[in-house]
Amino acid sequence: MNILKQAKAVGIAAVLAVLAGCAGQVNEQAGGAGSTSEASSAAAATAANVAQLKNEAMAADTLFFFEFDKSDLKQEALDDLDAHAKYLSADRTSKVRLEGHADERGTRAYNLALGERRANSVARYLVIQGVNRSQIETVSYGEERPLSLSRDDNGWSRNRRVELIYQ
Repeated sequence: MNILKQAKAVGIAAVLAVLAGCAGQVNEQAGGAGSTSEASSAAAATAANVAQLKNEAMAADTLFFFEFDKSDLKQEALDDLDAHAKYLSADRTSKVRLEGHADERGTRAYNLALGERRANSVARYLVIQGVNRSQIETVSYGEERPLSLSRDDNGWSRNRRVELIYQ
């Protein structure tokens, strides 16, 4: 699956490079040879930077796990979230959906609220890192979409998560 993400990212980078080239051609036709060359170079550099940030975000983990009855981010999640935040900050047209989940212990209503707190915790971190809140959608599924059907500590720990999904 990681290979598919990398192939997709390379394809997107190629499209961005073509679009950056097209933008430069339009600017050259508009006039001002010196400034359009600089603008074209800047656009290409920006497109390359966004493509690189996207590659890093696509390689980062999109599942973030939580302790029992907690919505605090774990330290180990921060590097991956930083990669997503850098890309989302650079490409304001990209959007993500944060899906909060809980294990089956607790009432349905409590687990929905816990899943929401977990999704909002990730959203707050992304916003603090510079992501525009309008790029983020949060939803809670509570216990309704388990990753693991095991009814033990290992299975429950897999179900206490937030999934980051690009839209």
